[in-house]
Amino acid sequence: MTDKKVWLITGAGRGMGVDIAKAALEAGHAVVATARNTDTVTAAVGQDDDLLAVKLDVTDPAEAEAAIQAAVERFGHLDVLVNNAGNFYAGFFEEISPEDFRAQVETTLFGPVNVTRAVLPVMRAQRSGLVVAISSTAGIMGQEFCTAYAAAKFGVEGWMESLTPEVAPFGIRTMLVEPGFFRTELLTPESTTYAEPSIDDYAERTKQTVAAWNGMNGQQGGDPAKLANALVQLTGQEEPPPRWVAGADAVEVENKAKDLLAQADAYRELSSNLAYDDA
Repeated sequence: MTDKKVWLITGAGRGMGVDIAKAALEAGHAVVATARNTDTVTAAVGQDDDLLAVKLDVTDPAEAEAAIQAAVERFGHLDVLVNNAGNFYAGFFEEISPEDFRAQVETTLFGPVNVTRAVLPVMRAQRSGLVVAISSTAGIMGQEFCTAYAAAKFGVEGWMESLTPEVAPFGIRTMLVEPGFFRTELLTPESTTYAEPSIDDYAERTKQTVAAWNGMNGQQGGDPAKLANALVQLTGQEEPPPRWVAGADAVEVENKAKDLLAQADAYRELSSNLAYDDA
């Protein structure tokens, strides 16, 4: 892989995807920026000889194949895939409709699966490449009001961890990025869908939680432009980290690690005595 790489970034019409596209271009790379509407890419990222805007709905495997083909036809190869596209279906589990729960997983888990499935043959042929998945601290720690989102992100984590050793023999690396709260558009009405209140038992907590989320929108502490620049730096390493916890608040995932250790230790003797008694 040369210093100048070809990136493909999903969800690059708004939010963090725009910042990542701009950072990659500023670092001298070529960028294939995808979105459901390419006009949003042009408006947000601008014009550049090294920029190709491609229409892509990540839930459509055929569009994923076409986007990868367009990237290779334009630039000849593809070095970095950033699975960034996503949305947020929020609400208490009993109030999230089955359709919305499935839609969350379809976009946030199967979307990256579709695009990665399309890119791996190219990277295998090159014997090089990096697959990045923008996960979340919600992929490590669950919390109320986030059952659908956490389910999808937990899925991303398990899929990527399992994919890593499968593709490593071909010179392909993977990286999970786990941001905390960044000032992106995730909590805007364009990206967040709240479940319709339908159960009285949840009514007050729903009202309070929605108000808290709305109050946080635009006030998050993390700067997505700084995250994007850091991501570009990390991808330039010979051995990019398999997991990057991004943001001062995100390092609180270490509390989850401590909890897991404590839970494993709590019943160590009982757990260690469950084997067959061989005579």
